[in-house]
Amino acid sequence: MNRREFIMLLGGTAAAWPLAARAQQPAMPVIGFVRITTPGDSAPFLAAFRRGLGESGYIEGQNVAIEDRYAFNEVDRLPALMAELVGRRVAVLAATGGTISARAAKSATSTIPIVFTIGDDPVKVGLVASLNKPGGNLTGLSVFGSRLGSKRLGLLHEMVPTASPIAILVNPTNPEAEDEAKDIQDTARSLGLQILVVEGQQGK
Repeated sequence: MNRREFIMLLGGTAAAWPLAARAQQPAMPVIGFVRITTPGDSAPFLAAFRRGLGESGYIEGQNVAIEDRYAFNEVDRLPALMAELVGRRVAVLAATGGTISARAAKSATSTIPIVFTIGDDPVKVGLVASLNKPGGNLTGLSVFGSRLGSKRLGLLHEMVPTASPIAILVNPTNPEAEDEAKDIQDTARSLGLQILVVEGQQGK
């Protein structure tokens, strides 16, 4: 993800808050930072997030606070984490790491600004009304990464047209893996290819 663009989005969202909403915030604004993974896996992303805030003049502990929460790869924990941060009256919810986190944030509040990072089409998954005019309280970044698998398969088929079956390795804890695998399988059928979906396993 482009850290500068993410922070610009965050700053732009903050600038649009109504004065009444700002008056309800704590003296030091609190940002809720949520990821579906573990603290260890998320450490590089949180560190980059802090650096980006610092480059924009927001220093944790001086003029902004960060409340970070992690679902430890358990999707069912996300609603409670979002509800907890909403109860903390955070100024912004940073729902990073995928569509499912963004959806949980959207379900938790319709008033607190939400900034998401996903790999899918935010319109297709129901996060925003359109790319030009998102509407509501959500904005964010999408790298459309879940749509690149089909493109890669097409390129592979052009390079090695006789290759089949083809195995794809997916992360079963990634909430976008199922949609990505389906897109690849649809492309494979159109090309007359056989696809084997293999789920990776985390090491102990």
